[in-house]
Amino acid sequence: MGMAMGGGGGAVSEINVTPLIDVLLVLLIIFMVIVPVTPKGLETLVPQPPKNKTQDQNNDRTIVVQVLSNGAGAPPSYKINEDAFNKSDIEPKLAEIYATRVEKVMFVKGDKDLDFDKVAEVIDFGHEAGVDNIGIITPRVEAGQ
Repeated sequence: MGMAMGGGGGAVSEINVTPLIDVLLVLLIIFMVIVPVTPKGLETLVPQPPKNKTQDQNNDRTIVVQVLSNGAGAPPSYKINEDAFNKSDIEPKLAEIYATRVEKVMFVKGDKDLDFDKVAEVIDFGHEAGVDNIGIITPRVEAGQ
């Protein structure tokens, strides 16, 4: 860095960058501190396929609530482990099932033609019945991929 010597006394045409660097550092600190929190989605459980495919395991502990589409405009039908239920009977039945259980895990399976709000209602029924962990069965999981 050289210094200009002389008695020129004229106007200096160089920009003073020190205040600009100070502003830049302050903005950098502000953006580092105010980091947007990553959104957290629903925590889900996925049922794992059996390791031995030749062995069929009949597990009475697994509760699967199915939401089945009945065509366009018709209300969906509901099943709990292959037993049909009305929408109003799902929550009391789930509360009865999980009243004596220690492990409160439920899986929800919805048709691909349904809106998610129908599946979300069943998830809410599970939460109201005291279910701790609710998993969603997707077509890929069901196919065993």
